[in-house]
Amino acid sequence: MRENSEDMRDDKDEKIDIQELFFRYAIHWPWFVASILICLIGAKLYLHFVTPTYNVSASIIIKDEKKGGATGATAAGLENLGLGGMIGASQNIDNEIEVLSSKTIIKEVVNSLELYITYTDEDEFPPKELYNASPVVVNLTPQEADGLPAPAIIDMKLSPEGGLTINMKIDEEEYNKHFDKLPAVLPTDFGTLGFSLRDSTRNNEKRKDEIQHIEAVINQPFKVAKNYRTALTIEPTSKTTSVAVVSLINSNQKRGQDFINKLLDMYNRNTNNDKNEVAEKTKEFINARIEIIDKELGNTEEKLETFKRNAGLTDISSDAQLAVTGNAEYEKKQVENGTQINLVRDLAKYINDASNQHEVLPSNIGLADVGLSTQIDRYNEVIIERKRLLRTSTESNPAIVNLDTSIRAMRANVQTTINATLQGLLITKSDLDREANRFSRRISNAPGQERQYVSIARQQEIKAGLYLMLLQKREENAITLAATANNAKIIDDAVADENPVSPKGKMIYLIALVLGIGIPVGAIYLIGITKFKIEGRADVEKLTSLPIVGDIPLTEDKEGNNGSIAVFENQNNLMSETFRNIRTNIQFMLQNDKKETG
Repeated sequence: MRENSEDMRDDKDEKIDIQELFFRYAIHWPWFVASILICLIGAKLYLHFVTPTYNVSASIIIKDEKKGGATGATAAGLENLGLGGMIGASQNIDNEIEVLSSKTIIKEVVNSLELYITYTDEDEFPPKELYNASPVVVNLTPQEADGLPAPAIIDMKLSPEGGLTINMKIDEEEYNKHFDKLPAVLPTDFGTLGFSLRDSTRNNEKRKDEIQHIEAVINQPFKVAKNYRTALTIEPTSKTTSVAVVSLINSNQKRGQDFINKLLDMYNRNTNNDKNEVAEKTKEFINARIEIIDKELGNTEEKLETFKRNAGLTDISSDAQLAVTGNAEYEKKQVENGTQINLVRDLAKYINDASNQHEVLPSNIGLADVGLSTQIDRYNEVIIERKRLLRTSTESNPAIVNLDTSIRAMRANVQTTINATLQGLLITKSDLDREANRFSRRISNAPGQERQYVSIARQQEIKAGLYLMLLQKREENAITLAATANNAKIIDDAVADENPVSPKGKMIYLIALVLGIGIPVGAIYLIGITKFKIEGRADVEKLTSLPIVGDIPLTEDKEGNNGSIAVFENQNNLMSETFRNIRTNIQFMLQNDKKETG
């Protein structure tokens, strides 16, 4: 029974404590109302002044040639040479993501869009950022901007008449200048600044009669590129696909979209240049050979024309035609052999040129030796891979050093094959010449003029055949250039989220509400734990189990001062009633004690 009564007393005490706690805080409800209002107003002001940031994203599919693509033969060829495991020639999505997020390509985007120059409208409160909307455009080359010792802050005031007053601060230097009209230039120690009007925004009806206050800040492009690289994320959607999501956190939605679009454009342009490098070198080689052969063919045709005119020939006699019929097959072989010798000699001259040490070799120029053509293709693929790696590393990188070793070995092999091919062609030429001479002796009785004509015609035929073949190869190479496809295909265009990433309005208001409640709660709690005086009946009941016979209130006089605790005769006031109540309680307690002892 005693335990049950104690449990009931504990439950009652706990209930009383909860009620007391509630009323202790509820009595200060004005504090809570004021605190919540102040915090919510503070949250509203914070959301008004802080610059929101948005997430801009686009989806792309990267041609992962490791899962199947145009350079699959490249990887197979390198594996045959024992180089596949060493340099990893197969393109994969991880490598392409690294290239896409490299500092080099991001800086190209920053320079192209001039993102290192930002503008704000100082007439707004708070100042509003202007992207492609500033009435005044500041021009400074990226190279000059990279040389800035510190960010250049340019305070500009544009008058309705078109005059511009500037105050520029950079490090410890200051420039002040007024221009009566724009465009204008300002020479400085770090470069020449240009100022011009953006007509589309200058015609704003609301502001055309007012002085416009604009601030421009010029930062170093490499630092801006570093910040954009930090804000940029490129992640594949899964390990089984080549789809990646390109995301950027930026304070301006349009600028974020422009950045991602330009980034993908730059990436595709660079990868296409890599793909087209062999075709471009082949184009240069073919055009140079066509120019030379064209001159030689013209000289041969002029020589043939002169010979026929001087000899008075208009047609080859039937006897002479029959005499050379037996030699036709070997003449055809001589033409083909001469073409191959010229091509191989030109190729040998090109590869032995020291200036072409790290350049791709002309390919698809009509070589009959399949083995030599295959070696050239493999060599070109390794050269292209070296240039790709150099974009994100240096020549001292172990991968580049290994590539250089492989390139030297492959180059020596190609040179050896070229020399062997040339020697074989020369031997074949000797055999063909010997057989052709045997047939020539059969027509030795033909007139000397006819023999001379045939010799000149043969030279003309060789040159014409080579010329036509080069024209055909040039057209094939042009088709290859035109058929180059982008490496990154855009699935979803760059789109900015409608709601900002930060600050999140609902979260800020929720935090403000929690703070508005928490601040008075904390203040009341601190006041309670630092209290050292007994202020009421409840404080006494907590400290002792003795019975309390009554409470005596503290009164105030008319002036608001504490009154005396006293009872006067023939008065019936609050103090008198209090003492009567205490006296009654004491008498009641004394009577109970007598009954218990009696």
